[in-house]
Amino acid sequence: MTIHAGYHGRYFEDFVVDDVFEHSIGRTLSETDNTWFTLLTQNTAPIHFDHEYAKTTEFGQPLVVATLTLALVAGQSVMDVSQNVFANVGWDKIVLPHPVFAGDTIRSRSTVMAVRESRSRPQLGLVTVHTEGYNQHKQVVVSYDRTVLVYKRGFGPRYLTAESDAQL
Repeated sequence: MTIHAGYHGRYFEDFVVDDVFEHSIGRTLSETDNTWFTLLTQNTAPIHFDHEYAKTTEFGQPLVVATLTLALVAGQSVMDVSQNVFANVGWDKIVLPHPVFAGDTIRSRSTVMAVRESRSRPQLGLVTVHTEGYNQHKQVVVSYDRTVLVYKRGFGPRYLTAESDAQL
């Protein structure tokens, strides 16, 4: 029997400027997802949960909360971008060019914009990506730049765990 280690994400050395990662998992958002997120975040804007109110807007139906769309797309990027993250450093240029509705399927991709070693933490590197989330019509519904501090290979908690597991 052969035991295969699962994928543990990329380390700093795996990032190259202009590489594009098509994130593998899409997600169809439901009305329940939107309602739960609206309640969880205490967002009181009726455009997100009041169907009668939403009918009177140009959209004619409730909008999915923008921060849910942002959170979903950020989550979709974790396996490729930040599985081995030490910390998020910053989010910039968040844009929401098209609305999202219950029933929309969101997929995403990230492009590596910049890579450099940390000046103060030799076991880490800074990676900046531009991420886009798009719907089933290929319309971009959210985009942003994100900078993360990523462990170099051989450092970080996952590496130590994987190494320990290999000795079993």
